[in-house]
Amino acid sequence: MRRAVCPGSFDPVTNGHVDVINRAAGLYDELVVAVLVNPGKAGLFPVEERIELLREAVADLPTVRVDSFQGLLVDYCRAHDIPVIVKGLRAVSDFEYELQMAQMNRELAAIETLFVPTAPQVGHLSSSLVKQIAMFGGDVSRLVPKAVDDRLRERAREQRS
Repeated sequence: MRRAVCPGSFDPVTNGHVDVINRAAGLYDELVVAVLVNPGKAGLFPVEERIELLREAVADLPTVRVDSFQGLLVDYCRAHDIPVIVKGLRAVSDFEYELQMAQMNRELAAIETLFVPTAPQVGHLSSSLVKQIAMFGGDVSRLVPKAVDDRLRERAREQRS
């Protein structure tokens, strides 16, 4: 069985993430979308909510499962017998950082990394920008799955009141 993991913070999941997940899912028998649990960093959405939003966003992809992990990604990969990491790339700046990570993951655990360039129509998306726009009342409905848009609007209302 060909397996891969697509890791990230997904705070929140964007249509760019969904694009990469969709395309990677077609290459593997199982794709695990793994949400990083970082106890030292508070996100807009708690990890459990990010997992729920991701599950909703990939519900139509039967070979995709959503999980979470803490610590080193290579340890998660070893524990779950996953030999490949899938990373989306938006720009050259992403590549420079991700290449270094890919080389380190290969050195530490002989795990390969597959880079998937995002589709041009979603290449400008980042969770940080989406959150910032939403918190200032901007319309992000074309940038994120519907459930995420609904939750972002809710969070923005909560912060304004």
